[in-house]
Amino acid sequence: MAQYKIGVRELKAHLSSYLEKAQMGHTIVITSRGKPIADLTPSKEEVSERIKTLQTAGLILWNGKKPSVRKPKAKNTGKKLISDIVVEMRE
Repeated sequence: MAQYKIGVRELKAHLSSYLEKAQMGHTIVITSRGKPIADLTPSKEEVSERIKTLQTAGLILWNGKKPSVRKPKAKNTGKKLISDIVVEMRE
């Protein structure tokens, strides 16, 4: 794909058009006073593709639905917070 060299001022003025070019697969080299300072490159993968990759690697389990909200395992009934008690036990 094509590579464009543009200055910061040009990028600010026409950001949406350069984002479209990056989305199409082009790389934009951003310069300041003629020296390259950053690259604007297309995203490697969509989120759904990343999730599928993690699923096939066995790193996550997901059925595609929203996660269910569970009730807390413990409730704080005393004056101290449970997190404070845990910290005390670790010391």
